Amino acid sequence: MPKEHRPRRGSLAFSPRVRAASPIPHVRSWPNLSTPGLLGIGGYKVGMTHVLMIDDRKTSLTAGQTIAVPVTVVEVPPVFVFGLRMYRRGEKGLEVAGEIWSKTFPKYLDRILKLPKQNDPDKKLEEAGKLVEEGKVEEIRVLCCTQPYLIKLKKTPDIFEVPVGGSNLKEKFEAAKKMLGKEVRVSEIFKAGEYIDVIAITKGKGFQGPVKRWGVKILPRKTEGGRRQVGTLGPWHPAKVMWSVPQAGQMGYHQRTEYNKRILKIGEDGGEITVKGGYLRYGPVTSDYLLIAGSIPGPSKRFVLLRKAIRMPAQSPTAPTITYVSLSSKQGK
Repeated sequence: MPKEHRPRRGSLAFSPRVRAASPIPHVRSWPNLSTPGLLGIGGYKVGMTHVLMIDDRKTSLTAGQTIAVPVTVVEVPPVFVFGLRMYRRGEKGLEVAGEIWSKTFPKYLDRILKLPKQNDPDKKLEEAGKLVEEGKVEEIRVLCCTQPYLIKLKKTPDIFEVPVGGSNLKEKFEAAKKMLGKEVRVSEIFKAGEYIDVIAITKGKGFQGPVKRWGVKILPRKTEGGRRQVGTLGPWHPAKVMWSVPQAGQMGYHQRTEYNKRILKIGEDGGEITVKGGYLRYGPVTSDYLLIAGSIPGPSKRFVLLRKAIRMPAQSPTAPTITYVSLSSKQGK
């Protein structure tokens, strides 16, 4: 009989598997949309439940039938836009051309930023408008912060940067000006049935051995030196251990992107989807929320960045018909 092929249990595409630099994910690319508005928003992972919905996929074998779908609940309290940042093209990529902060700031923002005592955004906005008209600006982004104290999660906000959509630079600048110093809700950015990308830091599992980290085979009982290790570190030459050899190291707490996750529902009353006894390691939902089909990276309470889909599928987004949302206790009672 031919030898059975046993593929590697871990993908080398993610190497080196090191800890993420920050719990706030770093986004390297954004979609280019002509609709004015933010291209993403931040929220907090709550937990999972399941819903019953009418399958609206035309090519599905269960089209028109009621199906059970696992969903992840993400609570998204209103984010505050406290700054506007302009970028120009430099020798090594985008460089900051100017920054404008709002007159007012949300609560607890001074915990992580040194806020200006005297600030005149109106004058700076006029100067920024001239730079935009002269074509000295290539991209406009806004500085946002979450307000987790509104949902009694914690006090310190999380800061992130989001580009602004628009057909041209002037339209983007005008949209950013309107948002400066104001709150933005998730219902103003996304709608039910839309596909989005979820970017977050996965669960951290610490330092793990090669068996758990890469799924290598446990060696026979009589193996010298231990069983939960690799059988060989490689050939005699090259006279070094190659990077592709499974070894112990950091497992988890890596940044990952889930593409084309569908929003099944957007709500404003978190009590209508709070399960009995509250969600494990989170509690009740009290603010705006999303129901996203499937799972997303990270544990509960982890900050997640929700981005407009950069690989938008051909199917046009339509709000699904949800007939039932499971509110049974997740505490095994």
